[in-house]
Amino acid sequence: MFVQRQVSRAAQRFTAQVRAQSQRRFASTETENSFVRERRHVKEHAGATTELWRKISIYAVPPALLLAGLNAYNLWNEHWEHWSHMPPLEERTEYPYQNIRTRNFPWGNGDQTIFWNPDVNYHNKDKTT
Repeated sequence: MFVQRQVSRAAQRFTAQVRAQSQRRFASTETENSFVRERRHVKEHAGATTELWRKISIYAVPPALLLAGLNAYNLWNEHWEHWSHMPPLEERTEYPYQNIRTRNFPWGNGDQTIFWNPDVNYHNKDKTT
């Protein structure tokens, strides 16, 4: 009984395989239709575009970043060179619209903003124009 079951199952599988190979596929009679050609073209184009952007990322971006960083460094140094020629902060004119305080800040001494930089910012409460 066990052998008969195996033989019948093998026969069913064999006939299914033969039938699948011999059946005609009406939906794709020609080997390469327009859809297959278009998909192959899209795949080739995607591969070429990917290779282009990989080369740009490897060979163009690092030099551009290096040049941009060098430019930023030079501009930074020129800016502070300009500040070294200006009079000291205490001698500069303080206009009434600068450093307007309606009430004290809740941090520090109450007179300095949260972004206060003592090298750039100066405020004398007693000094006005």
